[in-house]
Amino acid sequence: MLLAVIAACEIGFWVLLAAGLAVRYLLRMPRLGLVLLAGVPLVDVVMLVASVIDLQSGGEPSGKHSLAAIFIGVSVGFGHQSIKWADGWAAYKFAGAPRPVKPPKGGPERARRERQGWFRHLLAWSIGCGLMLAGGLLAGGVDQAGALLGPATTWTLVLVIDGLVSFSYGIGKGTGGGTGGRGSGEGDRESRPEASLRS
Repeated sequence: MLLAVIAACEIGFWVLLAAGLAVRYLLRMPRLGLVLLAGVPLVDVVMLVASVIDLQSGGEPSGKHSLAAIFIGVSVGFGHQSIKWADGWAAYKFAGAPRPVKPPKGGPERARRERQGWFRHLLAWSIGCGLMLAGGLLAGGVDQAGALLGPATTWTLVLVIDGLVSFSYGIGKGTGGGTGGRGSGEGDRESRPEASLRS
């Protein structure tokens, strides 16, 4: 049941986001569009409540609860930037707003954006791991918390590697030492990193 709720919340996120942008820019109803966009974070509240109810009802702590915690953490850490990024492009495409500025490929500004992105990742990690720990304690104690914290080891490794890459920008000449797959800085991070952690 919880997996179904998680899937529904994930779909609901994108449906609310698309609906909010469509209403705001295509139907020219900005207030209603903002209301729909403001409702996007509510899907994470639903996911959190569903997880708590499942654990309190005697559900055995498992990967699905860890997955819900990761989704919520990533949403809190990156969700606002993702919505802002999508809104900027929708305004450009449908409302004649200026084209969003491309993130710099190098220099101090690129380094600043990379570090800001890592701090958002740190926030997501902190919330996600905190929810895993809290869920385990709610389910019965330290042993249960250990079961839920299984994915935290891999996530911590990813966070450390991300930090090393992010803080390497600006070191040395020009663009710094960042490598591979990071594209255009904040633009990559703002596309809701479900590609790696959430979906």
